Amino acid sequence: MIPQYDAIVVGGGHNGLTCGAYLARAGVKVLVVERQPMVGGAAVTGEIAPGYRSSLASYYQGLLQPKVILDLELQKYGFEVIPAAPTVFALEGGRTFTLWDDPEKFAAEIAKFSNVDGAAYAGYRAHMLKIAPHMKQLLWEVPVDPASGKIRDLKRLAGFVWRFRKVGPQFYDIYNLLTMSAWDYLSRWFTSDEVKLVLGFFAGGGGANASLKTPGSAYMLARGIVRDGGTAAGPAGFMKGGMGAISEAIRRSGEAHGMEVRTSCPVERILVENGRAMGVRLEGGEEIRSKIVIANATARTTFTKLLDPAELPEEFNRDIRNIRCESTVFRVNLALSALPEAPIFGQTNPQGGIVPQMTIAPNVAYMERAWHQAQGGEIAEAPFLIVKVPSMVDPTLAPEGHHIMNVFGGHAPYTLARGDWDSRREELWGRVLAVLKSQFPDIESRILHRQIMTPLDLERIFDLPNGHVHHGEISADQMFFRRPSPQFADYRSPVDRLYQASASVHPGGGVTGVPGHNAAKVILEDRRKWS
Repeated sequence: MIPQYDAIVVGGGHNGLTCGAYLARAGVKVLVVERQPMVGGAAVTGEIAPGYRSSLASYYQGLLQPKVILDLELQKYGFEVIPAAPTVFALEGGRTFTLWDDPEKFAAEIAKFSNVDGAAYAGYRAHMLKIAPHMKQLLWEVPVDPASGKIRDLKRLAGFVWRFRKVGPQFYDIYNLLTMSAWDYLSRWFTSDEVKLVLGFFAGGGGANASLKTPGSAYMLARGIVRDGGTAAGPAGFMKGGMGAISEAIRRSGEAHGMEVRTSCPVERILVENGRAMGVRLEGGEEIRSKIVIANATARTTFTKLLDPAELPEEFNRDIRNIRCESTVFRVNLALSALPEAPIFGQTNPQGGIVPQMTIAPNVAYMERAWHQAQGGEIAEAPFLIVKVPSMVDPTLAPEGHHIMNVFGGHAPYTLARGDWDSRREELWGRVLAVLKSQFPDIESRILHRQIMTPLDLERIFDLPNGHVHHGEISADQMFFRRPSPQFADYRSPVDRLYQASASVHPGGGVTGVPGHNAAKVILEDRRKWS
């Protein structure tokens, strides 16, 4: 049968769209098929009640790479970032820590907790800025297989070593980021628990199943250095129209170059003949043929549900089965009749009132206790909460005078020691509400509608394995040339002409666009083999 398309992308998440858009710009005839009524995967905007539009899963534009934004000309297609006031940490004892962008103001904030640490900040920042170019470069690398022995891979390995020949002493710093805990890494500069909590927060609050003191969690300290906010792509901030605006902009960019998108179009099976991907069969029986297939679905879905495991090497099947992806995070979206009171912000805002971004994590012990409770299969008695009020800077999200509040929280394990998530969802909400009321005393009276998404809901709605926002742990054993499996971390797969372009491959999760970009690069390198 003659292929109807050059490439079919299975899944319209932002990485699948990114891959398709790059391919379309190169003249590849691309079809994206998405099971949901809208594209975007976890980067999507939807109504939580009539007139109240919210980012449903991902909630803040902080990592989408400038290269992707500029290459795909996303600003021509509705991509607009709204800068917002800095995040304020609500700490114990009514104290606050404001994460200023200005280094001097940030150092002064640190000095409120420790003069010694305030003086040390410049050295820490200089240290991280030395590492930054190498970490950024690593994002765009196609992982090599150092163990294959094949001439092609040996050449690629030599090229990789040559490109990183100037890494010098930073090699050991990068190694430390991959192996040390965030707590131990930060302790080389700072003495204050509060300072280490704030600087290392995303080690335990960024979606991984880890704590500030988990070995390897220092890698999350690089989160703030892999995106340059000073380019023409603009800074981090809230997306006008919610996070779905990113996905829609990528979609429109691709469509402008011929990419086709079909929504409400779930794939039942990736078609394989004689070891080669030949297209897809949709639920309902329709078959669509193509020269190549690109899986934007998770590795687990792709290789255990859309393919017959008998078509894959058993060692590869074992690697996919053993991906560690136990989630402990959840999402809550609220429609509010008005802004709640927030007494703590009288300290940080001369005009009083609240600011759009707050993190509630009072102290290190609070975070560690919550993590250990989750490891025992229990919902944390007092979860950490990342609170955003995007409607304060984007009034298009809610009726006039009303607001949207987004909450990303943890720790609440996918695998519960007792009961199930369908029966314990309201219990989770009760604990979230108690923490919210500690900072917003009257918030309960402001809530008109609420959407609570447990780890199980994140799996059901967004196909995140076990609800894991990164498709699997970001750890040394599940990174780079081991993601998702050794020998097949280069965006290819054991099936000829089947490629991977999701957060299951390097560099993992977050709305970066990098897996889609890198997959497109590999596909175009292979073009003479499949075109």
